[in-house]
Amino acid sequence: MSAKTALVSGAGSGIGAGIATRLAAEGYRVAVNDLKPEACARTVDAIAKAGGTAEAFPADISDPAAVTRLVADVAGKLGPVALLVNNAGHGHQAAFLDISLAEFERMFAVHVRGTFLMCQAVLPSMLAAGEGVIVNVASQLGQVGGVELVHYAGAKGAIIAMTKSLAREVAKKGVRVNAIAPGPINTPLVEALSANWKKAKAAELPLGRFGETHEVAGAVAFLASPDGALFVGQTLGPNSGDVML
Repeated sequence: MSAKTALVSGAGSGIGAGIATRLAAEGYRVAVNDLKPEACARTVDAIAKAGGTAEAFPADISDPAAVTRLVADVAGKLGPVALLVNNAGHGHQAAFLDISLAEFERMFAVHVRGTFLMCQAVLPSMLAAGEGVIVNVASQLGQVGGVELVHYAGAKGAIIAMTKSLAREVAKKGVRVNAIAPGPINTPLVEALSANWKKAKAAELPLGRFGETHEVAGAVAFLASPDGALFVGQTLGPNSGDVML
């Protein structure tokens, strides 16, 4: 994996930052993408302090023109993308009848359109090289659904279906496409929830605890490695046993 370029979207914090940090430790040149430039900078600084190589590429991955510029900039500065991790996300919770059309469309724009655009942007160079890896970050809610999360779960379910379909299309051409579907992970978003909710949810989990970002990052590193060579169109579930498929 040494001297290859990995592009991680939504890598300014949480799971994305954990993935970017792990890939840098594995020897990748990491292109750190996030909507917020200051978030990109924090992750890049942390990777640099650990001795890794990373550069910030802030952009809105739901914007077609921005994605085209992003992938071109990454290729120009770090080299063609050998590993794409579609992690950028958008969170919102509401009862179904209270979800506005604008919120529904934003959810699908970030998760589904963003994944679509990023894959289309990096695939030509991967196919030309005859190799490449794409890992899409879905969610266990895309497998089982969630109350007051119809739009979020729907978008994550779409990512899982897209992963399977694209994997079937490009696997014989040297590009492996897989997904991960994390469960509750200790990120700033989860840490902001009430202590009672976190205690009750942890008690439901067979493992008895939430996951850590580095544990999710390990799943991505595995799928990108030679050890993951037989995994095609799969969805791994680092979810503390909450969903078993």
